[in-house]
Amino acid sequence: MFPNPQDALPQPARLSLEQYRKVAKELVKVCKTRDPEAVRNRITLWIRDLVRHSGLDLTPTLPVATERWIDEVTTFAIQILLDGKRTCALTDAQFVIARSHGFASWPRFVQHIEQASVVTSAVAEFEAAADAIISGDQATLKLLIDKNSGLVQQRSTREHHATLLHYTSANGVEGYRQRTPANIVEIAEFLLKAGAEIDAEADVYGGGCTTLGLAATSVHPEAAGVQEALLQLLLDHGAQIEKPNLAGNGTGAVVSCLANGRLQAAVFLASRGAHLELEGAAGVGRIDTVKTFFDTSGRLLPPATQRQLQKGFLWACMYGWEDVVVFLLEHGADVRDPAETGATGLHWAAGGAHLGIIKRLLLAEAPLEELNRWGGTVLEHAGYGLEHNTANADFVPTFEALLAAGAVIRGAEVPGSWLRWIDRLKDTPVPVKDRLAEIFRRYASTR
Repeated sequence: MFPNPQDALPQPARLSLEQYRKVAKELVKVCKTRDPEAVRNRITLWIRDLVRHSGLDLTPTLPVATERWIDEVTTFAIQILLDGKRTCALTDAQFVIARSHGFASWPRFVQHIEQASVVTSAVAEFEAAADAIISGDQATLKLLIDKNSGLVQQRSTREHHATLLHYTSANGVEGYRQRTPANIVEIAEFLLKAGAEIDAEADVYGGGCTTLGLAATSVHPEAAGVQEALLQLLLDHGAQIEKPNLAGNGTGAVVSCLANGRLQAAVFLASRGAHLELEGAAGVGRIDTVKTFFDTSGRLLPPATQRQLQKGFLWACMYGWEDVVVFLLEHGADVRDPAETGATGLHWAAGGAHLGIIKRLLLAEAPLEELNRWGGTVLEHAGYGLEHNTANADFVPTFEALLAAGAVIRGAEVPGSWLRWIDRLKDTPVPVKDRLAEIFRRYASTR
């Protein structure tokens, strides 16, 4: 149900139930106009006012943004309010408001506001403690827990029902609170020593998520340089690597990390004893382990499956494990099958500038013009990889290899379109842009 917990709207420090009732009544009024644009305009005013009074600093690293909130809530509101079977009832408008804040119903939302508005209530103290965690204010957190030791076991009244320890993962909880201060490991240790339950589950990503699983799949502790230290702390306190669904979506720890782009965490957990099936072993580059899933004649040994082989092949392409890619190609991997990942092996290899793998896949006749889930060719997937080049990889040889193999420059009929794209790249050094421009000019002139 809309929204997922991390997309929930923020709440101002001074909550006013009357203001929310007023918004609900105004939504009913615009609903009666049957004009979607009028609904959008009212929601835009409401959400911008919320953000302003919440005092949020919505940095680009957060998974939420004002305009995105406006778009998502507008779509949901139009679906609920302008449904031909509904009559613009006040209860419908109240439901839109409650759901947009991450509560199952208007009565539950009202209860939260009433409790949170009393600074001495357990709900208000929990909210203050969560804010202290994400801002790195351990002193305030300690004062709150010294006053109310039950806070470490308490759960959020929001739909995710997370504990304070879950907030240290910067994942699954409300997106505007997904921040990792430099002292998050110390804060997590304080919470654990104060009695936080190490494997408490949050109701996100299908349910069953623990702090270990959420922290391992979160970009924020990785970007802050504290992910491995945080994971080690949790393991030292008894966190279970093999707890079912610990990161959500029905996958194990290692594969969940791979699916979320957290290779370092996947390798770390594998080194700490996480169970490796064929897919996970391939994804972390364990070629010796990969080989144990085949008999001497090259056939898969149960319980390994062809799907695990294929997905492991795709992770190996994505993360640059050339020896694993070669081995799995020789044992039945399909260069055309994206296996629910959204892209073929050549897409993933191009997106990571893994030149050796790209050349291997081209020799295996991997398709160049197959479209990924997002409508991009392999060449365009490489372009996306260059724009988000966090590893500082050299993408120039990748573009050269793909173009030399016959990759089509879509949009070449519009003079200079690719050159303008190259010029707009923000974080790419000028010498690299010059090399790319030369390659595109050369191949565009021969097509």
